[in-house]
Amino acid sequence: MCPAVGGTLHHECMTESEQLLARVAGKARNTPPWGWTSLPEPVEADTILRAEAALGFHLPPLLADLYLRIGDGGFGPEYGLLPLLDSSPSGEPAAVVQYLANRKSSRKDPDWPWPEGVLPISHWGCAMYACVDCHSPEAPVLLFEPNAGDCDHSWFVDAPTLTDWLQAWVDGTGWYEEMNEELEMTPWAQFRIRTAPPAHAS
Repeated sequence: MCPAVGGTLHHECMTESEQLLARVAGKARNTPPWGWTSLPEPVEADTILRAEAALGFHLPPLLADLYLRIGDGGFGPEYGLLPLLDSSPSGEPAAVVQYLANRKSSRKDPDWPWPEGVLPISHWGCAMYACVDCHSPEAPVLLFEPNAGDCDHSWFVDAPTLTDWLQAWVDGTGWYEEMNEELEMTPWAQFRIRTAPPAHAS
């Protein structure tokens, strides 16, 4: 067992996930949260369970840990993570509320289907969202950018994993930091597969 120093594990004894969470927590504490007067308190385990019950699927472990161990939104790229269940003081809808609203809207407007299991976690402004594909083991982060007016050209892969997305934020290497106007993201190839209506049994 690794000895603890000052109540924390030696750096070399921490898992990569724990190291990343520690770095995210450090940056979160030193970055003024958007829409909050201070970094929100972490959620209780019961909040994760209620969120998953409302969503109908489990959160990726790393995403759950962000809410359980760092705070209920307000940290991360640009405007930061959305709160999980309860709206922020700025009035930004929580992630679960936004997901359920998007799914309801897509049932009313099938021209703009919202894929099951794709949870909005951060708002970029101009109707753009960073979303985590909770149905994929890798938990890739997707960019929803609907301003072209075509749902088939509105989904892109921002990062292959949530780990990579967070790493880019703490390292200051995300596309939003570089202000690269020529940035070209890979389209999310599974969009039509994931939004296809269920096949009727013959």
